[in-house]
Amino acid sequence: MSIRAHFEEELNDLKEQIKQLSIDTKESLDAAIHVLYAADVEGAKRIMEEDSIIDQKEEKINDDAILMLAKQQPVARDLRRIIIAIKISSDLERMADHSTNIAKATIHLGKSHGIEVTPDLKQMAIMAMDMVDLAVKAFEYEDITLASKLAELDDVIDEKYGSIVKEMLELTAVNPEQIQHIMQMAYIARYIERFADHITNIGENVFYLVKGKTYYLNN
Repeated sequence: MSIRAHFEEELNDLKEQIKQLSIDTKESLDAAIHVLYAADVEGAKRIMEEDSIIDQKEEKINDDAILMLAKQQPVARDLRRIIIAIKISSDLERMADHSTNIAKATIHLGKSHGIEVTPDLKQMAIMAMDMVDLAVKAFEYEDITLASKLAELDDVIDEKYGSIVKEMLELTAVNPEQIQHIMQMAYIARYIERFADHITNIGENVFYLVKGKTYYLNN
C-alpha cells in the first residue's frame, strides 16, 4: 500500500470514529430528555455513568490524530482535516457533558416535583439532534452549504431558549415556593442551547477545513 493510500485509510477511520461519537452524543441528549420527562432519576444516574465512555472515545480520536500528525507530517488541507477532527471530537464530548448536566438536573428535580415540563424543551432537543446529523454530514462531505444551514437552526433554538427562560421567570412569580425546581428547567434549556452552540462550532470548523480561513456562524 502506498503512503498516500495508507494516509487516506487512516483518515477515513478517523472520520468513522467521529461519526460514531456523534451518534453516541446525539443518543446521550435523547436519553437525557427522555429521563427528564419521565422523571426517571435512576435513568439519569445511568446517563452520568455512561459519559465516561464518550470521554474515552474522544481521547482515542485525539490519540490517533496526533499519531497521524507525527507519522505523516501532512500539510495544507490534509493537515486541516486532522486538526479539525480533533476540534470536532472535543465539541462532541462537551455536547455530551451538557446531556449529563440535564441528567443531573433531573436528579435535582426528583420524582415528584409537581411541575409540568414544557414541550418546548423537547422541541429544542429534537432540533439540536437534527443539527448533529447535518453537521456530521457537512464534515463528512466537506460541504459548506450544509454547514451554513446550522446558523439558521441555531437561531431558532436561541429564540426558543429565550421564550422558555421568560416562561420560567413568570412561573417563579406565581409559584415562589417552587423556584428551585423552576430554575432547574431554565438551566436545562440553557444546556440544550449550549449543546447547539457547539454544533455551530463544528460548522465553523467545516468552513475552515474547506476555505482555510475562519468564518463565524454564531454572529
